[in-house]
Amino acid sequence: MIGTFRIGAVILAGGRGSRMHSDIQKQYMLLNGRPLISYALEAFEQSIVDVMVLVTGAGEEDYVRQEILAPLHLKKLCGIVTGGKERYHSVYEGLKALQKCDYVLIHDGARPLVTGEIISRAAYAAMQDGACVVGMPVKDTIKVADPDGFAQSTPDRSRLWQVQTPQAFSYPLVRAAYDCLMADESLQKGITDDAMVVEHLSGTKVRLVEGSYENLKVTTPEDLILAEALLNRRGCTCMCGQQ
Repeated sequence: MIGTFRIGAVILAGGRGSRMHSDIQKQYMLLNGRPLISYALEAFEQSIVDVMVLVTGAGEEDYVRQEILAPLHLKKLCGIVTGGKERYHSVYEGLKALQKCDYVLIHDGARPLVTGEIISRAAYAAMQDGACVVGMPVKDTIKVADPDGFAQSTPDRSRLWQVQTPQAFSYPLVRAAYDCLMADESLQKGITDDAMVVEHLSGTKVRLVEGSYENLKVTTPEDLILAEALLNRRGCTCMCGQQ
């Protein structure tokens, strides 16, 4: 807790992970001998966050309790909730489970290299501006393609960021935006992250806050190899996720 403010976190462990070419969901695959999702859970456990909720796929609750959570002994985890068909459905279920929080951070469990420093920066930015996302300036030139696959334009790279999670918000702000989203299906098309929900449905500007190039999302087998190499460089082998 920061001052009188209570900070919550929604950790998302849903999704099929089809690009991993595995029957095992990516968040449960082993990374350095541990379930991938356990790294994010421990990072938030050791952070300034007061309470967190884990959102899982339907039918996975018992497996998660027994195989993922039991060895971790998390004191800040207040519940496991079942997600929905789309990511925004899962976020909404997580938000409903954290109604007594002033601020909330929403994080993809497939980002195992999130750190306490990143979490703190996001939380403080949300307190200052009401809404923030962590990310990093892009390194490569970006091309916008036309419908036929030809380069149509080249945006100014100096103004482009690759967005990561956590994304942090005033709880009343993001909850009201999600209430609107869930009440009108026509608003749901094209939603890819929580910042879009807040931007489009509240008009609030979202602050960009530096994350880390290491805060990658494990989406493909190559990402898993890279994440393992980065963890080994950090010396992360113990259950606390620290050196």
